[in-house]
Amino acid sequence: MCVWWRCVSLLFTIHFSLFTISAQSKFDSLQHVREIVVVSKPAMREVVPSQKLNGEMLEKLSTHSVADALRYFSGIQLKDYGGVGGIKTVNIRSMGTHHLGISYDGIQLGNAQNGQIDLGQFSLDNVEEITLYNGQKSAIFQPASDFGHAGAIYIRTKEPDFSRSEKCGVRSENTHLKFKAQYGSSDMLRLSTLWEQKLSETMSSSVSAGFLTASGKYKFRYERRYPNGETAWDTTAVRQNGDIHAERIEANLFGRLYQGSWQVKGYLYNSARGIPGAIVNNVWRRGERQQDLNTFVQAAFDKNVGDGFSTRWLAKYAYYNTHYVNKDSTQLPVDNRYKQQEVYLSTANVLELRPNWSASLSYDFKWNKLNADTYNFAFPTRISNLVSLATAIDYKHLKAQGSILATFINDRSQRRGDSSLFTLHSSLSKLTPALFVNIYPFRGTFFSMRAYVKKSFRMPTFNDLYYTDMGNANLVPESALQYDAGFALNKHFEHGIIRHAEMHFDAYYNTVHDKIVAYPKGQQFRWTMLNLGKVHIKGVDVEAEADFQMGKDLVATTRAQYTYQDARDVTDPGDSYYKHQIPYIPWHSGSAILGLSYKNWDLNYSFIYAGERYDEQENIIYNHMEPWYTSDLSLRYQFTVNSLQFTAQAEVNNVLDQDYEVIVNYPMPGRNYALTLSVEI
Repeated sequence: MCVWWRCVSLLFTIHFSLFTISAQSKFDSLQHVREIVVVSKPAMREVVPSQKLNGEMLEKLSTHSVADALRYFSGIQLKDYGGVGGIKTVNIRSMGTHHLGISYDGIQLGNAQNGQIDLGQFSLDNVEEITLYNGQKSAIFQPASDFGHAGAIYIRTKEPDFSRSEKCGVRSENTHLKFKAQYGSSDMLRLSTLWEQKLSETMSSSVSAGFLTASGKYKFRYERRYPNGETAWDTTAVRQNGDIHAERIEANLFGRLYQGSWQVKGYLYNSARGIPGAIVNNVWRRGERQQDLNTFVQAAFDKNVGDGFSTRWLAKYAYYNTHYVNKDSTQLPVDNRYKQQEVYLSTANVLELRPNWSASLSYDFKWNKLNADTYNFAFPTRISNLVSLATAIDYKHLKAQGSILATFINDRSQRRGDSSLFTLHSSLSKLTPALFVNIYPFRGTFFSMRAYVKKSFRMPTFNDLYYTDMGNANLVPESALQYDAGFALNKHFEHGIIRHAEMHFDAYYNTVHDKIVAYPKGQQFRWTMLNLGKVHIKGVDVEAEADFQMGKDLVATTRAQYTYQDARDVTDPGDSYYKHQIPYIPWHSGSAILGLSYKNWDLNYSFIYAGERYDEQENIIYNHMEPWYTSDLSLRYQFTVNSLQFTAQAEVNNVLDQDYEVIVNYPMPGRNYALTLSVEI
């Protein structure tokens, strides 16, 4: 708790000090700063369109974390273990969580220990936009590591905007404040605040803080049937040990330069939660608990030098402390701490060779270290060097991008033998190319056809390699090959009811080789990690959206997405599950959003569907999971009192009170409610 309080005090002290210094600076008097004009260059333009949700849409939906928002993207599979504090991770197009890169303000979030990012810890209170790319972000001005993933999610923080009051002809406001409170089911209380400060004409800051507490208790129906259809048991119970107490604080400093910009971010997340565990053999209560202290500091600098050269520099230090305790009397007691550190440095540089032809060279350095107090721990250290070379053209009806990424990784670990300590070294190098093409056959940009092919891989995590009695230091990386082809329609209308219509269609084929799986060693509770898996994935993603102006004050927004996936295990023809659908991947899934806005009122309905799937490798009736769907409703009203802007919102989630599981034996909440009130100053 002392560490948390010191970090909070430090972040607020830095923010207040900057505000004080600014108040005494020369910018107290009226200053005229030359307007900064940002010109989109071919190096910056995307070759393949992305899926996006902006801040306005995120506010209207019943979304409170990044994980909630990602449910509305096609090709995404969310693993949700239930409740407000349940861990939430995602993977894209059945490739696995580890093949998906997640960046926060342009710098990747990392977890070398297990490769998974809990997206439930990232609030949407200060998020401007969430963007999903299949393959990779198809713009060459990016860090080298961004070229290495099968898909990428970019979370962009909202930058303070003080121009609105100035344009309205009133006196310039230098401070924006926002307070938000929410109360809902499971004794959930969520408080957050946002403080934006204009420090000068070229510099601003923001501090976003949040507090969350919930008992995590909710009623659920637990039903299991025998393979012959008879009911094994059918009962209603209350979910236990799902409580959470979490604090989050994030401070940002934004600066503008002539033909450039910079940003510094500090982030801290501290939580203590129960882990309710799977419900097996009518055991409802578990003794597992986890505490997390995640913090990082990062900086970004962008600069255009003339009209033909751009450079970007990134730096980050991250520290993650995890305390895991298991006091379950039926198992061996566990009380372990894991401390993870990361240092990240990156530079990306783009040169315009011709008006429509550019090239980039990027370099990334990563240092990861993991310490733990477990018996015979390996204390691994990983040094990664990544170099990418890319080129892009934008000529008439064609946009294309080609890249190649060279990755060099060195691992070092220590193991204690019978009488001494010995050190192990391993190294790896990989080349991964990619090619993206987009063709506009007609004048304008209303119709386009795109295709890409990309090779990527993912390194085994520290847990895969070195986990005591389970890790396997001889693992090789998973390799993936992706093919994609599709088209897009995008049209704006000046008159009529339909004002905007857009559609995206993609068909894809992915292969994953040397998939890392846990495999039994022959003794009970003894497993090891092996390269056994080979998966072939075929699928289709369809996304459509449209905006309607149905009167002077009535606007309707619609958005729908559908995903078909056929993901087969083709490892060994002798396996009983050969060519079976891999676990937890439904053949059919989708979502829909309908929003109505009338003056100060907003009504939003959202629908999410996941079809039948299996929770084990064998596609037999015993492992079958029924389809599930949820419907959510929210009503929002905005009003002003004495120049203060208030927003009140009521939510009803899982309106039809459906009993369902995303992960087997982890029941999800039924119908639940939330009331939110926010005020902006």
